[in-house]
Amino acid sequence: MKKKRTLKTYFRAAIGFIKNLIARLTGLIFYKRKYLRGKEFERFKYSNGWRYVMHNFFIQKIIGYQRHIPYPVSFRMQVMNWENIHFDLDDISNFQKCGSYFQAASDAHIYIGKGTKIGPGVGIITANHNPKNLDEHLQGKDVVIGNNCWIGMNSVILPGVELGENTVVGAGSVVTKSFKDGFLVIAGNPARVIKTLDRNDDENK
Repeated sequence: MKKKRTLKTYFRAAIGFIKNLIARLTGLIFYKRKYLRGKEFERFKYSNGWRYVMHNFFIQKIIGYQRHIPYPVSFRMQVMNWENIHFDLDDISNFQKCGSYFQAASDAHIYIGKGTKIGPGVGIITANHNPKNLDEHLQGKDVVIGNNCWIGMNSVILPGVELGENTVVGAGSVVTKSFKDGFLVIAGNPARVIKTLDRNDDENK
């Protein structure tokens, strides 16, 4: 019985090694190496980052949906002007969410702080349509999200919004103005402060 368990363990390890090797080769072929780093890309394991490579490369790089983006992005979300989106490499998982829409206008940027988590279905918008001519966009405004924020499912962040660190945005909220102080829970349409978080609790973690 002990021998069977040992063989099974070796077999699983071998399969994991092969998966990891294939994923690494695929990543190096289709994506820029500098984006295949961070905590999601463990060196000797078939970890989440390598799974993102394998789940996305075919539709993204072979079929061609969002082919120009040099890091793995789910085909179930949309990213505009990736060059204007700034994020920490440890947070590549934010680009694997179903239904999310990161709209960085050509004249505006999205800044996502380190450790920030963004749920599925979230829209981050830097430019609205001109209400007098829907074929045109108004001038873009940067969106800045601080470190360690949590943006809940199906919420929308509108142009010019800045969120301070440790801000929690409730699911389904529409954030129309900035909350720069941080350590807040905001929710609603339009979003408003519903709770203040204890900064000392965060510092003691």
